[in-house]
Parts: sequence; structure tokens; C-alpha cells
Amino acid sequence: MTLLEPEVLARLENLQLQTRTRLAGKFGGDHRSLRYGNTVDFADFREYHPGDDYRRIDYHVLARLDQLLIKLYEANDEIVLRLLIDTSASMNVGDKLTQAKKVAAGLGFVALTAHDTVSVHTFPQRGRAPRFTGRAAVPALFSYLESLTAEGPTPFTAAAAQLLSRSGPPGITAVISDILTPDWEVLTHLRARGSDLVVMHLLAEEDTNPELLGDLELIHPEGKERLPVSLTPDQLAQYVARIESWRQQVADKSHGVGAVYVPVDIGADVGELLMTSWRTAGVVR
Repeated sequence: MTLLEPEVLARLENLQLQTRTRLAGKFGGDHRSLRYGNTVDFADFREYHPGDDYRRIDYHVLARLDQLLIKLYEANDEIVLRLLIDTSASMNVGDKLTQAKKVAAGLGFVALTAHDTVSVHTFPQRGRAPRFTGRAAVPALFSYLESLTAEGPTPFTAAAAQLLSRSGPPGITAVISDILTPDWEVLTHLRARGSDLVVMHLLAEEDTNPELLGDLELIHPEGKERLPVSLTPDQLAQYVARIESWRQQVADKSHGVGAVYVPVDIGADVGELLMTSWRTAGVVR
């Protein structure tokens, strides 16, 4: 499986992840930092102290106001992108996992080409979360994403707790999931450490508008429970209305904590989304 075609990657070369707040990293990168540094972008003044670089003294201010001030400049830092990918069995419905991999690949590629670090976390958890740094790590990231399979339950609470317990700078957390779990509101806790949060909400046509009528036996994709039902057109319409209402609740909760909420069509071209609507939404710039 080819996650993203070379022509798509070429279009993504000049994009960067958009941060809604200043996020300080450990190494030099392309994002505005909490710290001051050595860029050419002026930030502020402060009083001169012995040992400061005398070349930063503003002599125009000294001549006009007889104040000894030095110029401070912006610093650029790298940031950490944490991809939290749903690999539960429900992601097999409508092949949502394939689209999730492409979303993760697109965001990861943008991060790595901008000198950022990417870590990949799955729920259910599958071993230690791998980290990727630098453009040379793009093939390894794509290979890891391609290896992911969808099986098991959706331990969302445990995944959020595990991610919050990890040390390191806040960075950006991108949740890529159908969010079909009773404890979905836990996702709002992922802003607790000051991280920027992006919620990529994937739903298939089978989820939002199933073509089911009559006497049926529904099977839970994760727990395998069986439920006999008899669906009429009115009941199906009520289901469609309820799932749209729930989708809006997820969006409202996300926006309420300052997160970016992005509904993702399973059949949409990820490269095109990154270049258009996701730029408008503030995911990338």
C-alpha cells in the first residue's frame, strides 16, 4: 500500500504544522518559541546587564533616552507531534484505518520535513511508541504506519492517561479516530499539559448512513456481542439524526477546550485536505 504518492508529498514540502500557542522545544526548528533567540525578528527590549552581548545594545534608544537597553529577538524551536491513532476493531468498518494511516502519514511528513519530531501511539497499545526525527525518517514512519492493523477494543481512557504521563515538552497531539467509545470525552483531557490538540474524526458511510432495514442481527465489531433488531425507515432516520447530533457534541467539546476539530471523509484525498481545508482550520500553514 502506498500511503501518499510522490506528487502529493512534493506539494506538502513547504507546509508546517500550525501551533495555536508558543511551544518550546529542545532543538532549533521552524516554530516560534517561548524563548528568545537569534533570529532576525525583533521581539522586545530589556535592560542591559553586565555580561550581555554589547552588540545588542540599541544605541538609538541610548542617544534619545539615555537608557541602556538591549534588543531581544525571536527564537525558533522544533516541536513534538504525537500521533494517537485508533487501531481498534471498529476502524475496520469502511476501511477507516487506511484513511487514518494516510492522515498520520500526511501530518508526520509535514512535521519531519520541518525538523520536528514525531511519535506514534496506538490504542490498543502495541509496544513502545516509536519516535522519528528528521526528513530521513519519513520511510521508517510510513513503514510503521503501514504495518498497523485494526483489532481489539478501544481503551481510550488508558491511552490518554498513558500519553499524559509521558515526560517531554507539550507539543501537538493529533487524535485520529472514529471516537466510537463511551469515554470519548476523555480526549479533552489531552490539553491538560498545554499541548495543542487536533481531533481528526473519521466516520464511514456505514457509520453515518447505514443502508439497513428489516429484521437484522447486529454484531459489535469489538466485543462481538449480538443484538437482534427490527429497523424501520423511521428508526433509521432517528439513528442518522442522533449520530449527527453526537458528532456535533464532539466538535463542540473539542472547540470548548481550544482544540481543532476536523471531520474526515473516508474517501477524501488527504493531500488535498492538507493544502485546502486543513490550512483554513489551522492544522497546517
